[in-house]
Amino acid sequence: MIYVLIEREIAPDMQSTYEDAARKILTHAYRTVGFVEGQTYIEKDNPLRRFTLSKWQSELHWQHWYTSEDRRAQMSLLAPVLQNEEKITILEAAG
Repeated sequence: MIYVLIEREIAPDMQSTYEDAARKILTHAYRTVGFVEGQTYIEKDNPLRRFTLSKWQSELHWQHWYTSEDRRAQMSLLAPVLQNEEKITILEAAG
């Protein structure tokens, strides 16, 4: 199992547009083989910073989703409302 942490910063006044697009991309990820679960978070003192932590059966499953045409199509809707590019960190359980 791996975890994927995605950090995003929303452009000012684009929160509702971001919410709609982010919900769609997560819905598509849920349907992907190898996806286990995911949660989204808002930085406590900065509502424009968002984090998604997802769990995948393997890095291969994540890479399949990350490079898929489906994710690219969803990101084309999400990217314009971001302040900068998303940051992705792959994590493993310690020990």
